[in-house]
Amino acid sequence: MFTTPFLDLPPLASAEGSVRLPGSKSISNRVLLLAGLSAGTTVVHDLLDSDDTRVMLAALRDLGCGVDADGSAWRITGLGGRLATREASLFLGNAGTAMRPLTAALAVLAATQNGRFELRGVPRMHERPIGDLVDALRQLGCNITSLGQEGFPPLRLAAADTRLNTAQPIRVRGDVSSQFLTALLLALPLVSAEHAVTVEVDGELISKPYVDITLNLLARFGIQVQRDGWQRFVIPQASAYRSPGSIHVEGDASSASYFVALGAIAAFDGRALRIEGVGDDSIQGDLRFIDAARAMGADVRSGPGWLEVRRGAWPLKAITLDCNHIPDAAMTLAVMALYATGTTRLDNIASWRVKETDRIAAMATELRKLGATVVEGPDFIEVSPPATWRAAAIHTYDDHRVAMCFSLAAFNPLTTSADAAPAARGVPVRILDPRCVAKTFPDYFETLFGVAQPGPAGVPVITIDGPTASGKGTLASAVAQALGYHFLDSGALYRATALSAREAGIADTDEPGLAKVAAGLQLAFHDQRIWLAGRDVSDDLRQEHIGAMASKVSAWPAVRQALYELQLSHRRLPGLVADGRDMGTVIFPGADLKVFVVASAAVRAERRHKQLISKGISTSIDDLRADLEARDARDQNRAVSPLKPAEGAKVLDNSALTIDECVKAVLDWWASSQTFG
Repeated sequence: MFTTPFLDLPPLASAEGSVRLPGSKSISNRVLLLAGLSAGTTVVHDLLDSDDTRVMLAALRDLGCGVDADGSAWRITGLGGRLATREASLFLGNAGTAMRPLTAALAVLAATQNGRFELRGVPRMHERPIGDLVDALRQLGCNITSLGQEGFPPLRLAAADTRLNTAQPIRVRGDVSSQFLTALLLALPLVSAEHAVTVEVDGELISKPYVDITLNLLARFGIQVQRDGWQRFVIPQASAYRSPGSIHVEGDASSASYFVALGAIAAFDGRALRIEGVGDDSIQGDLRFIDAARAMGADVRSGPGWLEVRRGAWPLKAITLDCNHIPDAAMTLAVMALYATGTTRLDNIASWRVKETDRIAAMATELRKLGATVVEGPDFIEVSPPATWRAAAIHTYDDHRVAMCFSLAAFNPLTTSADAAPAARGVPVRILDPRCVAKTFPDYFETLFGVAQPGPAGVPVITIDGPTASGKGTLASAVAQALGYHFLDSGALYRATALSAREAGIADTDEPGLAKVAAGLQLAFHDQRIWLAGRDVSDDLRQEHIGAMASKVSAWPAVRQALYELQLSHRRLPGLVADGRDMGTVIFPGADLKVFVVASAAVRAERRHKQLISKGISTSIDDLRADLEARDARDQNRAVSPLKPAEGAKVLDNSALTIDECVKAVLDWWASSQTFG
């Protein structure tokens, strides 16, 4: 998962391959609560691993449920409708799928079993209305106090002064959020012992497919709700939760929308995008997004648990659509509209305004940054594509769906007309706070990069070259981490060649033998460690004798040629930071930013001396300096790829700078080369 404050997406040109979706958030949190309310143990397979499910799991633990990981599954031992903990304060983040149903379930349990609970979230959660649900629960007789603004979290739930009135219908508004009705349907079986319990909906019920998910899952746990249209729901008397034993969570249909859209935009010329985890056997209403995507031009095929998408019509076709049935997935249509001819209008989306952010306002603001013409209303949005695309830094409002939707804007080179100048390469898109996708799809960007191909400009590269012990490796690693880019320590390739050759008994004068070793290296960089054939060799490669041998090994043309393709293979989306001695001169001469780090031999010897002393290795500064000067002379005067600054490189003298100051200098240079508005 990306943990950087921003993520730069270069212009992207096509997509193909296969993706597997994470579990549905809507299903995951409903299943967790149902399992927590049931008697016995439920094994939950394919549960979504996200911020929302983590807060629900933590809440269930706090309430006394058994919550245990079982390999890739979770074992939830429920309460059987009886409180094990009568007092708790629960933090629920910004998870509406946890806050709303837990409010209802704990309100009736606290009222009937003398409990006391406080439910809180992040500041945005305290701005999301819950008053209609609270009003419905108060009709029943539940004791609920708003601890802040009336009608919003945080809430206190306490024992009721009188018996709950389950004989009269409970009325709830349906035109703000279907989660209010879902919360009641999940909670009311707990108080159905004496009477059937009826819920009546005032106004038009929005997001009906999400209520369908609730009814389907209630049936899996033994509750057969009787439905009269979408206005009246009856929970039979003496309903009781029964664990199904085990249950599988299907892939998230809302998350599928981004890849359905991606296929419609970028899977062309024989390419296809396969989506696994959700298909035509899904219980999720958001799968009806496919109908809207087809109307815009997508070619979608499906089967049990899978979808396959290709571009059909191009450009895409503008549509006008009532989005009541797909409120979350409809956001993806707003970005697809950037690639359509004409104006796309999405109606009946008032619920967007009470989600993780005011999504109508957020989408309108960010679409305009890209150059789109947007008209917004209380319950609609109209989007016309840009006449000219603009690079933009997309504010995500701590809203996972905003971040994922706007990643699709990076495919803007595909809107370039066939007769455009060859230099037309598209514009990059910066996603601010990409970490917010952890709410539902922590690995979203990694998944996207696994199927996307870069545009004509290629994958951005920053090279950081310099002499031995100049600190270029530490600097490059830190810059890569700050940008969320891949990291290549090219010196590690030569040191790994030296280490492997030494272990195999190959002399540093055996050019053919060394080249063979180099060609067979299985080297990987992750977790800020270096792995050779699955073995952590980070410390081994830093040994002085290995570094000295690497300097000699790197002088052989056959070795350098053997490692050339290996180094190029590290250039992968979203970008690469590469350090070495010839990254900017030979390996990546077209790099977007080239840096050459310098420091005197005396300063470098002193730094190296401190490193070795800290590891308990006794050495002499004079000997280290002499060795560094000898390596410098050898590297600068070798016939192949001599050490020197690349043309156009920024020279960074770090003799008197801290690593943080060096990182800031490079990031400032990088920022000045970008074009974001």
